[in-house]
Amino acid sequence: MLHSPRLLLALLLVLPASSAAQDAHNHAAPEKLGVVSFPVSCRPAVQQQFDRGVALLHSFAYADARSAFQAVAAQDERCAIAHWGIAMTYFRQLWDPPILPETVSTAQKEIQRAQQLGANSERERNFIKALVELYQNANSVPYSTRALNYERAMSSLVSQNTADLEANVFYALALLANSSPTDKTHSKQKQAASLLEPLYRSHPQHPGIPHYLIHAYDNAEMAAKGLQAAKAYAQIAPSAPHALHMPSHIFTRLGLWDDSIASNLAAAKAAQQQGDTGEELHAMDYLVYAYLQTGRDSEADQVVEQLQGISGIDAADFKVGYAYTVMPIRLAVERSDWAGAAKIVSPEGVPPHVAAIAVWARGMGLSRTERVADAQAEADRLRQIETQLRAPGNQSNNQSTSDYWASQVHILLREVMAWSAEATGNHQEAVTLLREAADQEDGIEKLPLTPGPILPAREQLGYLFLEQNHPELAATEFQAALANAPGRRRALQGAARAAELSNHK
Repeated sequence: MLHSPRLLLALLLVLPASSAAQDAHNHAAPEKLGVVSFPVSCRPAVQQQFDRGVALLHSFAYADARSAFQAVAAQDERCAIAHWGIAMTYFRQLWDPPILPETVSTAQKEIQRAQQLGANSERERNFIKALVELYQNANSVPYSTRALNYERAMSSLVSQNTADLEANVFYALALLANSSPTDKTHSKQKQAASLLEPLYRSHPQHPGIPHYLIHAYDNAEMAAKGLQAAKAYAQIAPSAPHALHMPSHIFTRLGLWDDSIASNLAAAKAAQQQGDTGEELHAMDYLVYAYLQTGRDSEADQVVEQLQGISGIDAADFKVGYAYTVMPIRLAVERSDWAGAAKIVSPEGVPPHVAAIAVWARGMGLSRTERVADAQAEADRLRQIETQLRAPGNQSNNQSTSDYWASQVHILLREVMAWSAEATGNHQEAVTLLREAADQEDGIEKLPLTPGPILPAREQLGYLFLEQNHPELAATEFQAALANAPGRRRALQGAARAAELSNHK
């Protein structure tokens, strides 16, 4: 175990030039990932690279972090904690799914290798033992159980050494990963924030602290508290595309559209330069959303047109498939282009809960253009997807996530049914169905990868009341919708229309 204090390591590593023919004085910008110090008992020569790997891990640059830890393992074959680092890069705690099924075996081998080597410090052994809780019995024990076991192990690690910065930061992330989307009190988010806020004051250049504070505050209740971290994170780790994007989660929650646009323009550019298609599409999706909220429709169109020039898209990857699917849908439904929505086609190979969004878009377009029989066929398809998602054993890697998406599909189904009912003159049924959808949606938090519902159900209910000539009722719904999602263009327009009609009554 190390007893002497370490100076914090500022990770300013010069990237190689992109071409040997480049002018000798034209250097690439220094890599800036923030300041991380994770003392290890391995050879002193690998410490800098290990710290770099941890910094990359905190900015969810998993592939680059893996390369860094593999380089450490290659330089010091006895460095057990390097294999912990490699195994951690397969644990994408806030993504969907958090562990890809095809990577479980590889991750297990890495953490087993860490155990076999045996670390020279108790601290490192405890980090390894905590991660063992996540990966052992992965084929028989549900992910949610293993993730909770990991969280408890990290809590124990912190209790043994409350001053251990990295233990606290990784414990806060474990809390966020296990927060329930149905817990509207945000208890785990608040617990994580209570750990991170004092650490942020004492370690203002650590990349993980503001990153996880943004995630903790990424909800309507606490979004304003995340603004300071949002403004800081991109400056701390600008070499990580995810760090450039993450501030827009808070900007989106607060309706700060120009800030979100600037954030995602930078993130998309950096991700493209680094060949990170998933991060590029993720930023582009948030960019389309922000452009549409500011009425910059032509710029939103241009972003979607750029999709045609992106090669190697793995639509089966949720992060990629979601963004690739929903961007064209946003263009149609945000503009009430229902004829266009009726023609939406789901990309090949996307997960069923992503395909459901395209089915919903078609169903909405068909019902809003009074093609009710065709809309009913799309509603039936949504029922099938919901049943598929709720089936025992589906997405065994994380059944709770599957249940979450089944609930989301149920909401989408209710929306299509509501507008179909309205099209056939069943006005009260339409209100009942859409209010059920809105109430259910209000009770569930979004997952981190999405800006929010494609078209909030509460906002739709406001428009339904407008069509039924009940502007006072519409105004109430728009007010509630804007409390959940400040600055949404359609909700603002609907509220203005409701006020105008009320004045003429």
